[in-house]
Amino acid sequence: MGRRKKISAEARKEALKSVSFAKLRNVPSSPRKMRLVVDMIRGMEVFRALGVLRFSNKDAATPVEKLLRSAIANWEQKNERKAESGELFVTSVNVDGAATLKRMRPAPQGRGYRIRKRSNHVTLFVDTRNVEAEAKNNKESQN
Repeated sequence: MGRRKKISAEARKEALKSVSFAKLRNVPSSPRKMRLVVDMIRGMEVFRALGVLRFSNKDAATPVEKLLRSAIANWEQKNERKAESGELFVTSVNVDGAATLKRMRPAPQGRGYRIRKRSNHVTLFVDTRNVEAEAKNNKESQN
């Protein structure tokens, strides 16, 4: 590995040490279906997001709920205290495509149709909302 690449990789690792997140890899549902669920909770307070996921009728909501609980536990571990209601927020969520399994289905006249069984990776970040930074952003957007 080159020197510049190694330095930037170490800088990324240091930046991730101060942030609480959780990753869910190789979930056997399509990224498109997962994004529908993830979009419901993006930017939301974590305990409210847990309620939304609990009562959602989407199948993809169950693994995302488990992932959110893991991210909350990671935050509590790093800060050595329990999360209070209204304190933690889902800052960002990414859904990326993972490996696609290719299968064949029999079709008429000796042909075969290809079936793509998609999967995805989900990364969820939680953090406290900084009140002063939000007030500053709101002022700038109004001007």
